[in-house]
Amino acid sequence: MIQPPEDRRAPLTPQLALRVAVLGGVVLAMFAIVFFRLWFLQVLSGEQYVAQARNNRVRELAIPAPRGDIVDASDNTLVASKRAIAVQISPPDLPVPPKPDSPGTQPPRDAAVYRRLARVLRVSTRAAPCKVAVAGVVQRPTLAPIPCAVAQKQAQLPYANVTVKTDVSKAVQYYLAEREDRFPGVHITTVYTRSYPLGTVAAQLFGTVGPISCVSSGNCELHEARYRGVSQNAIIGQSGLEYYYDQYLRGKDGADKVQVNALGAFESYLPERKPVPGHSLKLSLDVNLQKAGQQALQQAIDSNPPAGAGAFVALDPDTGSVLAMGSAPTFDPNVFTKPITTAKYKQLFGQGAGFPQLDRAIQSGYPTGSTFKGITATAALQSGAWSLGQTFDDSGQFCVSGECRHNAGNAIYGVLDIVQAIMVSSDDFFYNLGRALNVDPATHPNGGALQQWARAYGIGQPTGIDLGGENAGILPTPAWRTRRNQLEAECDKATGPFRGKPKHPSGGCGIADGTNRPWSVGDNENLAVGQGDLEATPLQLAVAYSAIANGGKVVRPHVGLEVDAQDGTLLQKIDPPPARYIHIDPTNLDAIRQGLRDAASQPGGTSADVFANFPEQVYGKTGTAQHTGQADQAWYVCFVPSSATSKPILVVVTVEQGGFGAIAAAPVAREILSQWFFGKRGQYVAGSSKTL
Repeated sequence: MIQPPEDRRAPLTPQLALRVAVLGGVVLAMFAIVFFRLWFLQVLSGEQYVAQARNNRVRELAIPAPRGDIVDASDNTLVASKRAIAVQISPPDLPVPPKPDSPGTQPPRDAAVYRRLARVLRVSTRAAPCKVAVAGVVQRPTLAPIPCAVAQKQAQLPYANVTVKTDVSKAVQYYLAEREDRFPGVHITTVYTRSYPLGTVAAQLFGTVGPISCVSSGNCELHEARYRGVSQNAIIGQSGLEYYYDQYLRGKDGADKVQVNALGAFESYLPERKPVPGHSLKLSLDVNLQKAGQQALQQAIDSNPPAGAGAFVALDPDTGSVLAMGSAPTFDPNVFTKPITTAKYKQLFGQGAGFPQLDRAIQSGYPTGSTFKGITATAALQSGAWSLGQTFDDSGQFCVSGECRHNAGNAIYGVLDIVQAIMVSSDDFFYNLGRALNVDPATHPNGGALQQWARAYGIGQPTGIDLGGENAGILPTPAWRTRRNQLEAECDKATGPFRGKPKHPSGGCGIADGTNRPWSVGDNENLAVGQGDLEATPLQLAVAYSAIANGGKVVRPHVGLEVDAQDGTLLQKIDPPPARYIHIDPTNLDAIRQGLRDAASQPGGTSADVFANFPEQVYGKTGTAQHTGQADQAWYVCFVPSSATSKPILVVVTVEQGGFGAIAAAPVAREILSQWFFGKRGQYVAGSSKTL
């Protein structure tokens, strides 16, 4: 019989039992603590911690809305929005979020992110002075390009994303997406950039777009009423049509929330709201007319050295709708769709390139030469200083107190009435009108009838075109000259607004001519022929002559024609009312028009050899403005009124240093009219008249 094995377990002693009891009590107590802690977290504080967990794991991203397209009157696309993938940095999501009051600082962990990102994007890590404006105070910390961009944006809008590169490759997108834990604060997102399918066509009109800014409390776009409710990441119009019609073009950004896991990697999207694209802006421009004008203007510049710049305006003289408007030299705005270095910017847009961003049609002021004579004729006839029956014997010179002025080339025109004087552009005749229209500056500080009618036509004030940034020009008056003399004296002596600045010899500041002379009759004589201190823009001259063409309506020029929804629904018609109406006696107006018609059609007319065989009824006036130390500036203004066509048009052309108006400017106007009426530019026909 097999015996069971002997039970050799040690007996449970009182000491061992005590140890087991103590250990069991400790384990039970620890279990109880853990249990009650979990119960506290889940039941009593559950909502708080769930919310916190969500905040830690959900990130909201702005989804930009594409801006609306800009099209011409025939729906040809001039400006469009192009989708692109960009790499952005969200400063609040960096390992150590930067402080708004010290945007140039770089904690080591942030600096490591910047360096890693720079290597991936192939962006320089070389540090250089970085201009950062904090509350209006400029600082220059030494930073590499990426942290510099973050610092600059942080100083303006602390919570706005910073785009560091656009149009990144798929490889870069995948690399960053797979390593989100190594690039905290770095996001890949969709952005929209502007594209310009027609390149240089109307480049100066569109303007620019860019992130909303907040340089200081007194210069913060976010605080403007027009941007109420706009996010810090918004892209807005900064100039030109983009700025003027931003509320329609901008659209409304959408938003998504990104669900991430504990390591910060993407899990899913939680859609919030969809972006609403901007509306379409239709312009009154005719793209073919715009192209023809730009090409003809460049041809005139190339054909008349040392000419290097110019501008043209074509508009409907009855409505003020701008049919074409251009400036040379021009540029391709597509260069701004990607970052551009300071050196490249200076090369493309600096003095050496002729400042192509300058819209010379509205932003430059020039003496207009003899094109001003239409205004002088109005003032003389309406004020009674001259009558239609009066004549003047032009002997080739106009002398007062031993000082003589001459026609260009010392031309002699003989006995002239006002119609004939406009036709041949007699300077002597209009010098005489300038003298007749002069008034006592002591009793008429704002000038006499000549200044009154010039103001009525719109000289010396903005036209109100829907572009912004236009030059008001200068209409010289006795009060204006007195003010200029005062500023010159204060500048020379470093007093008044110039206190603390260097002194200059008399006239050294160049504000006035240094003689401190009062207004004289010679000033009025100069103004009567569009010379002296007068400065006007091509658009101002176009508005003035529109009133001659349409019978006294001073139009308010506009490039915008209508705002349309994405489905083509008309939302708003753009048709601003006239600025004012001026009463011109119909008989006087007919005489002025007759002089302009004869100038473009009759033997001896200053532009007859350019337009004599033109099929349409052209009314035109040449102008040649003199500038000290440089070649003369060519001008031409002409119109075909609604009484002569169902397609009225008015054109102004100027060519800087182009010489005589008939030779350099009138041929451009002819080609613009040829395109408008016949669908092609036709032959470039230069005139021969050498009148001023």
